[in-house]
Amino acid sequence: MLEQLLIFTRGGLILWTCKELGNALRGSPIDTLIRSCLLEERSGAASYNYDAPGCSYTLKWTFHNDMGLVFVAVYQRILHLLYVDDLLSMVKQEFSVIYDPKRTLYNDFDDIFQQLKKEAEARAEEMKKSKQVVKPVNNNLARKQGNVQNGNMDGGNQKKSGGESGNDHAGENFKGRLSENGNLKNNHIGKGEPTAIVKNNGKENGVSNTGAFDVNKLQKLRSKGGKKTESFANKVSKEEPKKTTKKNRVWDDSPKEAKLDFTDPGSENGEQHISVVSTDQGESMMDKDEIVSSDSESESEDEETGKDNKNDGKKKGWFSSMFQSIAGKANLEKSDLEPALKALKDRLMTKNVAEEIAEKLCESVAASLEGKKQASFTRVSSTVQAAMEDALTRILTPRRSIDILRDVHAAKEQGKPYVVVFVGVNGVGKSTNLAKVAYWLQQHNVNVMMAACDTFRSGAVEQLRTHARRLQITIFEKGYEKDPAVVAKEAIQEASRNGSDVVLVDTAGRMQDNEPLMRALSKLIYVNSPDLVLFVGEALVGNDAVDQLSKFNQKLGDLSPSPNPRLIDGILLTKFDTIDDKVGAALSMVYISGAPVMFVGCGQSYTDLKKLNVKSIVKTLLK
Repeated sequence: MLEQLLIFTRGGLILWTCKELGNALRGSPIDTLIRSCLLEERSGAASYNYDAPGCSYTLKWTFHNDMGLVFVAVYQRILHLLYVDDLLSMVKQEFSVIYDPKRTLYNDFDDIFQQLKKEAEARAEEMKKSKQVVKPVNNNLARKQGNVQNGNMDGGNQKKSGGESGNDHAGENFKGRLSENGNLKNNHIGKGEPTAIVKNNGKENGVSNTGAFDVNKLQKLRSKGGKKTESFANKVSKEEPKKTTKKNRVWDDSPKEAKLDFTDPGSENGEQHISVVSTDQGESMMDKDEIVSSDSESESEDEETGKDNKNDGKKKGWFSSMFQSIAGKANLEKSDLEPALKALKDRLMTKNVAEEIAEKLCESVAASLEGKKQASFTRVSSTVQAAMEDALTRILTPRRSIDILRDVHAAKEQGKPYVVVFVGVNGVGKSTNLAKVAYWLQQHNVNVMMAACDTFRSGAVEQLRTHARRLQITIFEKGYEKDPAVVAKEAIQEASRNGSDVVLVDTAGRMQDNEPLMRALSKLIYVNSPDLVLFVGEALVGNDAVDQLSKFNQKLGDLSPSPNPRLIDGILLTKFDTIDDKVGAALSMVYISGAPVMFVGCGQSYTDLKKLNVKSIVKTLLK
């Protein structure tokens, strides 16, 4: 049963709802659809599933892009209604006839909707009945065809083997029997009956003479091989005592072997006996406003277009070479958009965007442009690129405030430390970038404490201890083989006593499929309730970014004992200085998780940490 059907504008004005349905929806499926799907450029999906306590809805929608209307149908997921898509298309067609931008009430559409609903239900019932009638007939036909084909194949193989044997008697044994319709059936071999054996030159073989193999020859070959191996083994055994082992070369001036342990000696409290290295490396890049100059990009584009014009059109730009403006078409159709969208998808994938994300983005852009009127003197490629640019900007722009300094001061006023947990896979640079964040916070007069909760990897505590010594920051550590959740809890308690403003929790790197380590991470987040969970990921990854983030979020939700589990709040992208224009990992991570990119690591010093420039990323992706 259909729960609800709504028609509203892209501005959010509800024009019509079905009053006769009158079912009060549990939760807020429409609002969730708008926030999580339509505004996040996921409108190319076929449907959206909404789960709330005591109910599970499926939502389907369609757009009238020219008029700016959205049609949404809601029904119980367990029902699998077949007529919803057909009903939405009919409602869209009929409502567009009576739509007036100045009008806000459409009570006369109730009777039209009831008639359309009855037609859609009747059509679905007819299709269902026709499928039930046709289905057994098709199965019987498939069985008959399968039997006939099996008979033909068996008979053909047997006839072929009989012909190759050259024996008339064997050929007669292998002949099949023709059925009434002329097909060959294999009736001479029943279950449990032995296959025919052809006799040729006193040898019994199951196949023809040409394909036969003499067993006596095989035995002779084996015997020869055995003799050869024995003789070779005897030779080797005789020569073995003559071999001498190679001695290691000894250099007279070689230094004595030194102990390869360069860890700094320190006590259990982390007190070091080596002089502190100066860490005043200047202002962090987080506080510098990055100026994106598009002059070089525009100049390079002008040069490319100039070269293209010189070549008399032999080599054109990647957009203009393939697509020309369509004359005489008022509204854009899907066939008009496909070439431009395919080129855009390929371009995004060359920029290291995951294939799945690029495909969904193109589907969403197509859904937003289909049926829309094209402006005069514009090409389809330009329209598609402008729509994609808006979509990318909307995705990468954070939906909430990511001002950590403001949140730190708010927590300080409440008398508690601000806790940040760094999570991620192995080797992405969690500890190094944690130190960069600590350096940035120090420059804003924030008292920072590090918590060494990576009790799994050897050397992790010493690495964090080195950063803490260089930055002259307090570090809380308990060694190895301890419960990270307990260590983090004690560190937060210690920070409250010492008056530390921020606690940066370092965790062990773990793959997204490692359930024991993911369970320990989920426990750490559940026990300590951090203010911010940062996922540290490499900017080098492509398709794996989708797998990492989606499984991290899935495991944190599934393994947490809380009914409202904490998921990833933000992303820290590392090694951003190594990728040139392959910036697609940022888009893939934000799209799959909905979390903003809060920090970007772009070097090896403490100052090499900056904010993500959305405008620069979008230009690079579409360049």
